[in-house]
This record gives sequence, C-alpha cells and structure tokens, in this order.
Amino acid sequence: MRIRLAFAFLVLSVSTVAAQTIELDKLLPQGGPVSGRIIQLFFLITILSVAPGILVMMTSFTRLAVALSFLRSGLGLQSTPANLVMVSLALFMTFFVMSPTFDRAWQTSVRPLMENSITEEEALNRIVVPFREFMLTQVREKDLKLFRDLAGDRFGKADDPIPDMRLVIPAFMISELRRGFEIGFLIALPFLVIDLIVATLTMSMGMMMLPPSVISLPVKILFFVLIDGWNLLVGSLVRSYN
Repeated sequence: MRIRLAFAFLVLSVSTVAAQTIELDKLLPQGGPVSGRIIQLFFLITILSVAPGILVMMTSFTRLAVALSFLRSGLGLQSTPANLVMVSLALFMTFFVMSPTFDRAWQTSVRPLMENSITEEEALNRIVVPFREFMLTQVREKDLKLFRDLAGDRFGKADDPIPDMRLVIPAFMISELRRGFEIGFLIALPFLVIDLIVATLTMSMGMMMLPPSVISLPVKILFFVLIDGWNLLVGSLVRSYN
C-alpha cells in the first residue's frame, strides 16, 4: 500500500510539473528587447570563456610563469615542482601584484554596475582604464612604437597620448616575454656555471661514463636551498613591478 501511495504521489507531481510552461520573458531581464538581452548573455558567456586568456594577456602572469619555468629548467628538474604547483604559484603572485589594479577596477566599474548606478557600456569603459595604466607603466616604448607603425591610422593617430588597447596588449605581451627571458637568463646562469664545474671535474678525474647531471643536480638543489632561492626569486619578481 505504501509503494502504491508513493507511486501515485510521484505521478501526480510529474504531471503537475509537466503542466507548467516556461516563459522566456521571465527568464530574461526586463527593460529591453529579448534579442538584445540574448546578445548580451552571449557576450557574457564568451568573456567568461576567454577569461584565462585575458588574465595572461593583461596581467603579470606571463613574466612570472616564464621566470619560474626557467628556474625549473636551470635546476634540471623535469616534473618537480609539478606544473600545477608552478602555475598556482604564478597565479597567486599575479593576484598579489595586480591587487591594486583589481581593487581599482572593482571600485570604479564593477561595484557601480552591480548597484545599477552606471550602464554596462560605461562600466566596460571604466574597467579598461586601470589595466591600461598598469600595462603602459610596464610596456617598452620601442614595442609600443612597433605596433603603432604596423597599425598606421587604423587604431588612432600615432601621437595619441592614450593608445588603443589593441595596440597596448600585444606590445605589453612581448615586453613581458622579453623581461621574462632576461630574468630567466639571470636565473639559469649560476646553474650553468655549476654544470660546467662539475663536468670539468668529472672529465679530469677520468669518470667518462658518469653523467655530470648525477652530481650537479644535488649540488644545484643544495645551492638553491642555502641561498634561500625561493625568497630571493619571488621577492625580485614582485619588486620588478615597482
């Protein structure tokens, strides 16, 4: 009897739910045509899908990730620390470096938009300002001039004091890659010296069949730990943005 009552209740519930209809007007925000709201929702989903790319292009993540990659290569470690650890460290260092920019973008654009005090278009224009200022403080004038010359007059005049974001972002990225490789060279140089010394010693001792990396790897790890390498590296990377 209990099973029959439960089955009957389930059938009645399903029939009640099936009898209800979904009205599209109630799902979409009011105050505009349905087609416009659908386009806004489409652009919102698109922005969320490319958010990792935006994080890489407009923040300090590129320089930090390149420098940490050079560190692991210089130590001769293939999978230690793991990629997840290295990317997570670069990500949280990015949040630390970019926190003033993020706070300014939140206060000037996101919060007023959530309070319905400004429109979406005005919020988009405001949120770009702190990121543009951050990138302009880090970009090299030579790289920015390169993209100005390549673009011509398509993205504004060549002497425009406020360049278009389509010029700033690629110039900022190649500037960050260059600085990342410069820092990577300084990181890899002492490890290269250790490899050369160990290889010379093993060759002079006649140990032809012994790979130098067998001896140099623990020496490099010990050297990096004794100089407190993580503290020096992270501190230098963060200070490079001041």
